[in-house]
Amino acid sequence: MKTIIVYYSLEGNTEYVAKKIADRIGADILRIYPKKAYPDSGFRKYLWGGKSAVMAETPSLEPYQIELSSYERVILGFPVWAGNVAPPLRTFIKENNLCGKSVAVFACQSGSGAEKAFSKLSKCIGIEKFEEKLILIDPKTKPNDDNEQKIRKFCDKLK
Repeated sequence: MKTIIVYYSLEGNTEYVAKKIADRIGADILRIYPKKAYPDSGFRKYLWGGKSAVMAETPSLEPYQIELSSYERVILGFPVWAGNVAPPLRTFIKENNLCGKSVAVFACQSGSGAEKAFSKLSKCIGIEKFEEKLILIDPKTKPNDDNEQKIRKFCDKLK
C-alpha cells in the first residue's frame, strides 16, 4: 500500500517519529509549515499555540506539492496542543480530501489529550476510525524503550 506521512512538528518530536516510521515502512514524507511560525519557547509558545488550537484555527501553510490520489494510505502526525490537533495539520485536512483513504495517526505529547485530539480529528476528516493510532510522550526529548517499542508495534501493524 503506497503510504505518505504528513506531519507538523514544532520541537522536533513529531519529525523524529515521522522519520522512524517512514524508514520502517518505506513511506514518503511531507512536512508542513505554517506561513507564520509559532513561538517555540517560553510563555508565548503556550499562549499562542494553545489559543490557536482551542479556537480551531487554520493558519495559512507554506506551499507544498503532493498528489494525494497516488496514495492509498495517509499517516498524520502532530503534537497535541491543549487536547487538540496542532492547527497546521487542521489546515492540511481542510485543504485535502482524505475520504476513501486508509488513515493512521500518531501524536506526540508532554502530558495528555491525544485521545481527545484523535476524536476531534476523525470528525474533522469525516471517518469513523483510524487504521492505527500511536501516542508517544516526548519521544525525541525524553527517549525511552517504551516509546521505541510502541513505534515498532505501530509499524508492524501497518506492514
